[in-house]
Amino acid sequence: MRGAPPLRFAATWWRVLRAAAADLWRHGRTVELLQRSMAFAALFFVTLVPLLIVIAAAYPARGSGIAEWITDGLGLTGRGADAVRRLFASRGQILSTTTGFGLAALVVFGVSLMAAVQGVYERIWDLERGPWHAVWRQTLGLVGLVGYLGLAAWSGAPWQRTGVQPAFRIVVSAVGGVLLFWWLQRLLLAGRVPARELLPGAVATMAGLAGLRAFSRVVFAPLLVSNAVSYGTVGAVLIVQSWLIGVGYTVYGGALAGRAVVRALGASYDARHSRRRPAA
Repeated sequence: MRGAPPLRFAATWWRVLRAAAADLWRHGRTVELLQRSMAFAALFFVTLVPLLIVIAAAYPARGSGIAEWITDGLGLTGRGADAVRRLFASRGQILSTTTGFGLAALVVFGVSLMAAVQGVYERIWDLERGPWHAVWRQTLGLVGLVGYLGLAAWSGAPWQRTGVQPAFRIVVSAVGGVLLFWWLQRLLLAGRVPARELLPGAVATMAGLAGLRAFSRVVFAPLLVSNAVSYGTVGAVLIVQSWLIGVGYTVYGGALAGRAVVRALGASYDARHSRRRPAA
């Protein structure tokens, strides 16, 4: 006797998730997720953070850009938030010491971060390396990432001290993040993977970042406060860098999880249809 529809549905999804988990573990070891996440954190801190600081200093809106984004991502308040804000110089000091050449160098180095992300995405989807002249894709990806971080930092400003603000910030950050990582994969992979297959990875990435934020409130936030008291600025930098490794792991792991789910669903679909075909 065939099982009830809800039981068949649950059994099908259990098989899909089990196959996806096995593929995620197997392919994750091939991609070398931890090593690439550490490289992501280093490139982010060295290239993108200075660029975001300069942009935040030049933009007259409320908030301090990258500091606001890191503070929110770590779930910091009080002394922890103050420790992160002290990592960045004042706006006047930044604008007075930044040259056109220095800003251009930051942009070039920021593109290298996008090149690294593109390389990992291509490895996740078993694709050949893109041509060198496609650097415009990496530049556009950098613009999109910077724009999203600015949007996420700005989303905490409207309707402050009202019940609408937290919901507004969550919706803007979540929806904007899913769209960003969906579009970023499509852009950097040059359309070689169908858009519908990239959406699960974007959703998984944002779900992972939400989980990382909850974990950070419990683990990283107290560590940052204690390290800032014990070691000063260096202690705060170490915790922020460790958190960025978690961000890189989540960005790459989300794309990897999306690919595993897509492959598992495809295999399940093929298996069901092969059973339905009449014998020759």
